[in-house]
Amino acid sequence: MTKAASAAAKDFAAAGVGGVHLAWADNNGIPRSRIVPVAGLAEAATRGVGATSLFAVFDSHDAITYGHAGLGTPSGDIRLVPVVERLRRLAGQPALAWAPVRQVTQSGDPWPYCQRAVLEAQVAEGARRGLEFRAGYELEFAVAPAGSADVVTSPGHPGPAYSPHALVGLDGFVAALLHDFAANGLRIGQLHAEYGVAQLELSLAATDPVSAADDQLLARQTIHAAARTHGLVASFAPLIGLGAAGNGWHLHTSVRRKGRNLLETGGDGKPGDGGYLAGLLRDLPALTAITAPSVPSTLRLRPGYFAGAYAFWGVENREAPLRYVPGSPLLGADHANVELKTSDASANPYLALAVVLAAGMAGIEDAAALPDPIAEDPGGWTEGERETRGVRRLPADTAEQDAALLASPRIAGVLGEDLLGAFRAVRASDAAWAAERSVEEIVAAHLWRY
Repeated sequence: MTKAASAAAKDFAAAGVGGVHLAWADNNGIPRSRIVPVAGLAEAATRGVGATSLFAVFDSHDAITYGHAGLGTPSGDIRLVPVVERLRRLAGQPALAWAPVRQVTQSGDPWPYCQRAVLEAQVAEGARRGLEFRAGYELEFAVAPAGSADVVTSPGHPGPAYSPHALVGLDGFVAALLHDFAANGLRIGQLHAEYGVAQLELSLAATDPVSAADDQLLARQTIHAAARTHGLVASFAPLIGLGAAGNGWHLHTSVRRKGRNLLETGGDGKPGDGGYLAGLLRDLPALTAITAPSVPSTLRLRPGYFAGAYAFWGVENREAPLRYVPGSPLLGADHANVELKTSDASANPYLALAVVLAAGMAGIEDAAALPDPIAEDPGGWTEGERETRGVRRLPADTAEQDAALLASPRIAGVLGEDLLGAFRAVRASDAAWAAERSVEEIVAAHLWRY
């Protein structure tokens, strides 16, 4: 890696690059980074760059909580080691490059709080079982003119939803996104004006899970830079206003064994092997505690907003938190995948993918039974009807999410004792902060965090 880093540094310097973002996401999904001069890239790849271990217990408001005994003092340091094969020059910030990092101990050993390592472990476990995964994100975000206090009162485009007219005023921004994503090695499936206020959505091409998580972080950096250049700011917050549709970062996954997609559609329109989807459904309350973990996340998960408020699955049902997307004669059988809608930018992408894969693998291993799909919105049913169909409300606040997480050893165990303790401490710190504030204050405080 030292030779590769040295060669990259030489090429970057010749192209006018002055520094490299070493990037990761914390337990709130917030990107963090350290910039090293391009001349120091090779040394960083060998020895890492120092950082406080307390990043694992930063909450969403940059407060440090000492509620986790493993990181209960301000003492301690780790090393951030760039993943050299993922180095990219940033098209929208040409004086800078970007690379994700692994977080290791001072001796270079794996650090139990490194979220990327948790995902790598699940991918390796899948390989041991003969399983290969594909994953891709759909990113929803809202735009406003730079300097705006919020999006609802200063929308960056007027709508209407899904209309080409909505984006005419954003031509320069859209062109920059298409150019910069391609230059940064990110493939976009589609880009359009979405349903929410000043909302856009773009989909990233499916790839292996670790690359998908890396790509999600790089996509954020790319969008923020393009927005700034064109006089805009982008909000990835789960909720931008109480009456507005929120921003989901929908996570699509599929699983293969010996090259065959296990989600390939059977004759009844369901997955031929329902174990993976059944595993996700079984652990959905605990999954949501990781994939939609912030206080605004719980406010977003409302019936009627295509966010997924109840635990069920459906075939192409956009109100379902687990939307099965079947293959077809046009798309091919291999296209089949499952979309998790209870996912947003406040989730650490590595942890989100890790727990999804773990739940799906457990479902395959146990041959978990998949109930019948639901085509309606259970939010319109009576409580008795939901009870009869076995449809439960997903956790509605931090305390319920925490209880669901602890009730699922399969999901809690993915993080390990140390990281689980830090994650829960951060969520408790956020909940204590929110308890003293109005819903409007909570939404406003998270608007530009991600």
